[in-house]
Parts: sequence; structure tokens; C-alpha cells
Amino acid sequence: MSKQPIAGSDKPQPEGARCLGACNPDEKIEVVVMLRRQNEDAFRQLMQKINSGAADAVPVSREEFSKRFGASASDVARTEAFAKAHGLTVVRADPGARSVVLSGTIAQFSTVFGVKLERFEHHAIGEYRGRTGPVNVPEDMKDLVTAVLGLDSRPQARPHFRFRPPFKTARSESSTSYTPLDLARLYDFPGGDGSGQCVGIIELGGGYNESDLSAYFSQLGVAQPNVVAIGVDQANNSPSGNPNGPDGEVTLDIEIVGAIVPGARIAVYFTANSDAGFIDAVNRAIHDDTNKPSVISISWGGPETNWTPQSQNAFDEVLQSAAALGVTVCAASGDSGSGDGAANGDHVDFPASSPYVLACGGTQLLASASGIRSEVVWNDGDQGGAGGGGVSAVFALPVWQNGLSVTRVNGARSALTKRGVPDVAGDASPLTGYDVIIGGTQTVVGGTSAVAPLWAGLITRINAAAGKPVGFLNPKLYAAKTAGHDITQGNNGSFEATAGWDACTGLGSPDGAKVAAALK
Repeated sequence: MSKQPIAGSDKPQPEGARCLGACNPDEKIEVVVMLRRQNEDAFRQLMQKINSGAADAVPVSREEFSKRFGASASDVARTEAFAKAHGLTVVRADPGARSVVLSGTIAQFSTVFGVKLERFEHHAIGEYRGRTGPVNVPEDMKDLVTAVLGLDSRPQARPHFRFRPPFKTARSESSTSYTPLDLARLYDFPGGDGSGQCVGIIELGGGYNESDLSAYFSQLGVAQPNVVAIGVDQANNSPSGNPNGPDGEVTLDIEIVGAIVPGARIAVYFTANSDAGFIDAVNRAIHDDTNKPSVISISWGGPETNWTPQSQNAFDEVLQSAAALGVTVCAASGDSGSGDGAANGDHVDFPASSPYVLACGGTQLLASASGIRSEVVWNDGDQGGAGGGGVSAVFALPVWQNGLSVTRVNGARSALTKRGVPDVAGDASPLTGYDVIIGGTQTVVGGTSAVAPLWAGLITRINAAAGKPVGFLNPKLYAAKTAGHDITQGNNGSFEATAGWDACTGLGSPDGAKVAAALK
């Protein structure tokens, strides 16, 4: 039977990659197959309501979602039969998440999906398994398979955190640091400890040490939260002992969320740093019927240009499912300013650029005992980082961003024509960063990866007080306009902060009481 390529699945090797030769044909790997949604028209109608902020846009339960909008039983059965016919093993089939995980050898998957798998080496990302050409599926499967992920193992994202530098940057005036509790007070978070709620945290590697968490929460004088490590696709809590790597991100995220909502369960989903791992972890989290997270924090991402359309579409569909389920997803907007660390101009970070995410940008905050003294765009210049932000090259303008504009550093102002990033912001500069304990050492960390869990903590407090999740909150936040501290000074490279929404800090840093009022 002839095969058809999956649209947008071609994944060229990055410039500078060197082929090391063929993969071991007998090596076993796992691949995630994403299937089409049932009742697509009804789902689109629901998403239109949710995007408009309509009062009757009620989230769907996980059970109802699986029945109405998951993969059909017949599509799952056809996929399982397809796998069996080609000697592949079905590891897991999840109709609600529309995913089927298959196991097999390199040789089997190469034949089944018509790809050439080889080993590559790249100076920036190390050694990985790569593929040449698009992913192909048999003619009779092309309508039900929307993505095949995991054939390529290259790292897909990077963590967005930065340790305070041992030097004073050119743009810095002074340095200080805050605990998450200090920031909750300065940003006027409503009271509460998040009891009865669950926060999901997505981690692409690394791990945490119980000794760090115990020491940190004891130092803050708060109860140690219930932290649950959940392995996705053979990953687990595996601290490497290197605080500069993923361990630093994992520990930072847990300590920020745990300090703000120590009464909540914190479910940490560990997965591999690949498009398959990243997407599957978020998918597993939103459909987790055991822990039931109402808020998810993501501190990882990469430029939109690093993603294939196949992977990006699959991820965005998962994020749409989160919105339909009433799960709020907070994602860091990046630490490399308007360029997002990519070549050739301005870029925004994904998944923060998805319209179904609360994209969290960065500020530099100075405060006194009486409150906030000043807050500007985080930009430490060439010697440091800057908050990510700009205009998506991929996603259309959401209805709740209609009428907004962007201002460039040269003063040129133009209408926003596609998805603008970020939505909100918070303290992110390492020079005014977060007091944490990582690897047994007291240190100060910044980055927008601290802002995502900060906002996740705020939303969890609001959910606990309301007794129900606020869900997809972007339409309400944009309608309120004044739920944050408007940041009007600074730039992130190409874009300038202005009154109202801007491509540096979005709607601003949180005024917790006003955010809570806006989300009622």
C-alpha cells in the first residue's frame, strides 16, 4: 500500500550537525502517535465560546471530554491493529489524550514510517537520533493520524532560568533578592495555602533532592508540600548533581510553587527533552485523573522556528484541550529578549506563543518594606538576559488581543496582527531574583522560568478560594485591562514598554487582588 507524508513533519538537521552514521537497527525506542479528535465541529464551537470569554463556556470534565472529544474507539482499534501487523508493541493507548504509544526497533519504525534514522552530533545539543525526510503513513491511516512523534530524539527546549552573575552588568544599578513569599506580599496575592488543589509542573530532565526542599521550606517557615514525581515515557526524578542544568530548573519551580501554596499537591511530570516527551508530558498532565491538576507550570521552551509544524500543531491541540478542560497553563516567555536566542531577527518562544497559554514575561523589581519602589522591563543587556516577547510568526491574532498595538524601540507603532507575547509578567531579573536552595546551596535565581510558577501559585490560591478552577483566563484578564501593575519603562531589544499591553511585559506584573476580582 502506498504511503502519504504527514504535512509539516519534515525535520531538517540544524546547521553544523554532523552525521555519525546509521543507528543500531535493533535499538528499541518508543514513538507517540497522535490521533484525530471526535466531533471536531462541536469542539471548535466550544473553543470559540471559551476564547470569547462567554459566561456559558463551561469547562468539560475529563470523563466527558474523553467521550466527546477524545479519539474514537474505532480509530484506536485501527491503530492497534496497524501496530500489530507491523510487529510493534502498544505500550499505552489513551483515547482521551488521543495518543497511542508504540514500542519497536529502529529498523521497524524506519520501515513503517518511511524514514531514515541516523546518529548526529551538534556542538550545541550533543549527540542525538535524527531523521531525513517527512514521516509517512499508509494511505488508509492518513486521515486518522495527525502526528508521529519520537522518531527524532534531539533536545527540543531549554530551561528559562539564570543564576545571578558574579559581576555587575552594565545596566544594573543595585541588586537584591526576594523569597516567593516576599513577592506574594508585594504583588498582593490573596491569602490561602492552596489546600485541595493540585499544580502540575513539567520538567524535561533532571530532578530534585528532598534535602533541598526540606531545608528550603523549613527556612521559610512553611509546611513542606506534598510533592509527587510522575514519570512519563520511561523518565523519572533523576537529579544529576549539576545545579546549572535541569536540576536547577526543577528545584526552582517546586520551591516557588511550594512556598506560595504549601497546602496544594505538586505533581512533577518528568519526561525526555524531545518534542515527543514534551507534548506527551503536558498531555498526560491535563488528562491525569488521579492528581487532577487545575494549573500547569512550564518553564521550558524554544524559538518557534525550532519546531516542525507537525509538532507545533500537535502541542497546540493539547493546549486547546487544556482550555476545554478548565486547566490553566502558564509558560515562561524566554530569557533572550526579542530574539529568543535565535538567528535572523525577532522570534518568540513556544509553547508560550500558543494562544491557549498564559505567557509569562519578565521585569526587574525594586521594593522596600512599604511596597514596590520601581518595576521595569527585565533587560540586563549583552552581559545578561532579557524577558522574551514579540509577535508570533505562526499563530493568528486571538480575539481577546484585538485592537492592541506594538511599539518598537525606534518609536514606530503598528497594529498587532498575530498573537502577541507575553500576556503578563513578574520579577525575573537575577539581580532582583529569588532566594532558593539548589544542590544544598543558598543562591539567587532569575529568569522567566520563575514567573510561570509564580503566576501558577497565584492562580492556585484563587482556585482554592473560589472552590473551582478559573481555567482559560486570558479573555477575562484582557477584558479587565487593569488587573496588573502596568510596566511602562524599558525594552527587551526590539520592543518598547508602553502604557497598556506591550510586547515586553504584556498586561504587567500581578496585582493579586485585582486579578482575583477579574476572574470571578
